[in-house]
Amino acid sequence: MKDKIKTKILSPFLYFLKSESSSGIILLICAIAAIMIANSSFSGGYEHIFHTNITIGYGVFSLSMSVLHWINDGLMAIFFLVVGMEIKREVVFGELKSFKRTILPISAAIGGMIVPAIIYALFNYKEPTITGWGIPMATDIAFALGMLSLVAKNAPKGIVIFLTALAIVDDLGAIIVIAIFYNSQISWIALLLGLIVFATLILANKFKIKYTSIYIILGIILWICLLKSGIHATIAGVLLGMSLPIGENIHKFKTSILYKLEHILTPWSSFLIMPIFAFANAGIIINTDNFSGSLFSPASLGIIFGLFVGKQIGIFGTSFILIKLKIAKFPSNVTKRHLYGASVFGGIGFTMSIFVSSLSFADANILSEAKMCIMIASILAATYGTIVFKFINFKNEKLNYKQS
Repeated sequence: MKDKIKTKILSPFLYFLKSESSSGIILLICAIAAIMIANSSFSGGYEHIFHTNITIGYGVFSLSMSVLHWINDGLMAIFFLVVGMEIKREVVFGELKSFKRTILPISAAIGGMIVPAIIYALFNYKEPTITGWGIPMATDIAFALGMLSLVAKNAPKGIVIFLTALAIVDDLGAIIVIAIFYNSQISWIALLLGLIVFATLILANKFKIKYTSIYIILGIILWICLLKSGIHATIAGVLLGMSLPIGENIHKFKTSILYKLEHILTPWSSFLIMPIFAFANAGIIINTDNFSGSLFSPASLGIIFGLFVGKQIGIFGTSFILIKLKIAKFPSNVTKRHLYGASVFGGIGFTMSIFVSSLSFADANILSEAKMCIMIASILAATYGTIVFKFINFKNEKLNYKQS
């Protein structure tokens, strides 16, 4: 009986994990393709496609945005819906349910957000680019898990769960930062309407309404309200995900709306939406004439040091202190080396950092510079993280050989 319950809890988590880690490879391919096209003779066509306006609807009931905005505001809302559902499931039934399980990844994630933001702020104090302080706070869950699955195939499940929980909390932190700090002038009427729609979603859940279509329609209305309010529309995805029915207990979980939607949307999010987002946003024009100058600007240094150094200090430092103080303990079969390797992979900001950078800078040159530095920092983190885990594997193999 216990094994069945355990399977019910872990199966969607493992399904999510498999999709996210596998999609990391596709994200990398799409990012490389975007950079190659942006620096080729096809760059004009690439720019034209993503800046073409598309109108949906008619007259006053229409929305007109560029293809890039439809991707960043529309498709990414679906990605954040999946994140919202994942957060709710882990809080209700999974790894974020109890205090002892959650204190380490939550604290590590908070440390991994605060330290990079401080490092960025130190480099950009009194600079106009100070608005980009949220960029190094983000972790790309798909890419980080993808790298972990590639280079640490024999890693204990505890470190995989730790990095996943950390990345989920990190995503939640990024969502809060976007909602509070990265928005345009707020339309209070649209925001009030959005709050009413969200309250309706909560009531629909409370009164056990089982029609998926009702939640989807209300979610679309919520997205429109938030888009018009000035608060980033992707927040609607998280709010919808958090308000979906999940079942009264684990036995009813697999028949819930949340479970069904998560299984339908997770592969679409991982293998279509995120690769499209990466391809649309990673097209950085590399200007070799001023490469060194761009690399040593305050924003560039803040991003690179924030992601590559700040994440390591924030995640590993916080974890180490909590374990030393006996407030938290190591996950099962996890060592200090595993935690350090995971903290390095936490510095892979990639798509999430690019997403925040697009909200931070209006200047196209600064934005391009920021994206380039996000790529550099993410590559550094991925490469160094690989070395750390290869070293762990070597040490383990050496130990096993001696014991045999």
